[in-house]
Amino acid sequence: MPSSRALSRCLLVLMLAGVLAGCASTQNKAPVEDRKPPKAAARAPAGTASAPGDAAVGAVAPVDAAKPLPGAENAGKPGYYTVKPGDTLIRIGLDNGQNWRDVVRWNAIENPNLIEVGQVLRVVPPSVDAAAVAARGVPAAKVEARPLDGKPPAASAVAGAAASAPGAASAAAPNGPAPAAASAAPAAAREAEDEPAWAWPASGAVFAGFEEGRHKGLAIAGKAGDPVLAAADGRVVYAGSGLRGYGNLVIVKHNNTYLTAYAHNQALLVKEDQAVRRGQKIAEMGASDADRVQLHFEIRRQGKPIDPARLLPAR
Repeated sequence: MPSSRALSRCLLVLMLAGVLAGCASTQNKAPVEDRKPPKAAARAPAGTASAPGDAAVGAVAPVDAAKPLPGAENAGKPGYYTVKPGDTLIRIGLDNGQNWRDVVRWNAIENPNLIEVGQVLRVVPPSVDAAAVAARGVPAAKVEARPLDGKPPAASAVAGAAASAPGAASAAAPNGPAPAAASAAPAAAREAEDEPAWAWPASGAVFAGFEEGRHKGLAIAGKAGDPVLAAADGRVVYAGSGLRGYGNLVIVKHNNTYLTAYAHNQALLVKEDQAVRRGQKIAEMGASDADRVQLHFEIRRQGKPIDPARLLPAR
């Protein structure tokens, strides 16, 4: 039988071993629990906007948190335009056949240098019925009367075709009922009133023609400093270099239907809101934002580029 002193020593050793084991187990658990990140600290996936203020310009925010942009209630309506990435008011005006300053005024824009992606702008005068303009569009009579692979007719022939009610009716609606002729005649007459007397804007040879969707106008050759002339009477709505790809640019508004654009000039000789006459020198030919000296010339009908060669007189 072991002595009482030996039993006491054994009990003391067992007690100390238990205490040490308890301390070791406590030290092993605490760091693991402390390092586990709380759920509230987890980050949202990249690109997710947690609040409207966090979303970048043009980013899609949650529907219930998105702030309505100016004019959003008019999105998709005739006579309105929704701003896209890369847009400027100058380009919006050109593409819609308007003076960009008018677009600023019609939409009460305080800072013309700040427009937002998704913002909806009115691009027809407030006094104009936008739905009626959209329904009118570009009348088919005068467009279809000119074959795509033929030479443009003389000015007198164009005027005669527009004034002829039977001809206009057959071009606009060849299979339509007889009463259509009566409605086609006033439309053709209105367009005849809007047709400027055109002249060539430069004397050089055309080295690149109009291509639908690819090349919006004519590229006319020349030497640096050659005169660039107004193609018809009108008023300058832009003169500057703020439209990428056009260099030093002049835009002239001729009436409610037509604009012309004169790009890549080395010098501009007119200012915005200045009235110009057909044949007046408005710029000097150059190579700004181009790889060679040239005049890039556009005619836009209700903002849409059309082939200038079909309207300019034969040389």
